[in-house]
Amino acid sequence: MAWFLGKGMNSGCNTEALEEHRSAHGFRAIADVYGKDSLATPVERDERLLKVKAEARDKHTLFLLGQLHYEQGRYFEALEVFDAIKDHDPRALFQLAIMYYDGLGTAMDLPRAVDYMKSVFQWNVSETGSIRYTALYNIGRAYLEGYGVPQSSTEAESHWLLAADNGNPNASVKAQSSLGMFYSRRETKDLERAFFWHSEACGNGSLESQAALGIMYLYGLGIHQDPKSAVECLKEASERGNVYAQAHLVAYYYHRKLYTNTAALAQRIISYNDIAAIARVTDCLPEYIIKGMAIALFYYGRCLHLGKGVLQSKDEARHYFTKAAQLNPEVCQDLQMDIILGKM
Repeated sequence: MAWFLGKGMNSGCNTEALEEHRSAHGFRAIADVYGKDSLATPVERDERLLKVKAEARDKHTLFLLGQLHYEQGRYFEALEVFDAIKDHDPRALFQLAIMYYDGLGTAMDLPRAVDYMKSVFQWNVSETGSIRYTALYNIGRAYLEGYGVPQSSTEAESHWLLAADNGNPNASVKAQSSLGMFYSRRETKDLERAFFWHSEACGNGSLESQAALGIMYLYGLGIHQDPKSAVECLKEASERGNVYAQAHLVAYYYHRKLYTNTAALAQRIISYNDIAAIARVTDCLPEYIIKGMAIALFYYGRCLHLGKGVLQSKDEARHYFTKAAQLNPEVCQDLQMDIILGKM
């Protein structure tokens, strides 16, 4: 069962996640310039130095000051700084859009957030750099979900195509991966295009697309069936923390009668208890983390029910079947049908 088809070319999978550089690197650089002999904490020293330079109306330093407030959770102060320089610094305008979108330091204002993102996109290209692509990705997401703008899959697609920039590794990798997901939806299904965009995103470091490619190779979705490439992608994505890939490895092991491997990996997955934390660390969609956990729970229950790879216990099996159904009823219905049809 290809659960990849749900609601929801630098080909190959031997890639490493692209590192994201936080603005804190800039703060450390400023502190190094002015010396390290202060008795103040690094954050206090950085803030003082930034404020001194900010008095000279240095646009870049003012932005760093606002970012320092933002990272400390002092959102009202960050908002004031960003608002003061939003007409001169696209980074400040971008951060304001994020704050209005999430209601940080101010009331949530989705239309304003989208308008600010559109202004970032329309800014002089040489000044916006990569955040222009990120703004385009966010605008597409807003259109897909109908947040701050009328819902429109067409607008979402067009903005994501701009953000993806033909697979440019310096563009929005998130948009490239989202296009792969977009073309896998029932409403907009085009599996060959889905495979293309997941391949581009995977080649540019996307963990979510690496898992998706593994599933597409495994079931022959948008590409010829290739179990070897499927397992390679799924194993690498699993090692990088993708729960959905781990769950599909559970299924792969089970159907090849590797029951000890099935049970061991399933046990590892069902021990996860903080979906939000996993999503933050891996940058993967919570929806697919939940699906992965439901798949693992169901297969572990099946192993317990039949005594395969673990000691047989039908009472424990019922417990795990129930937990799987609570997490994702649709996944469990599909797997239950596989049992009825003799596929499991």
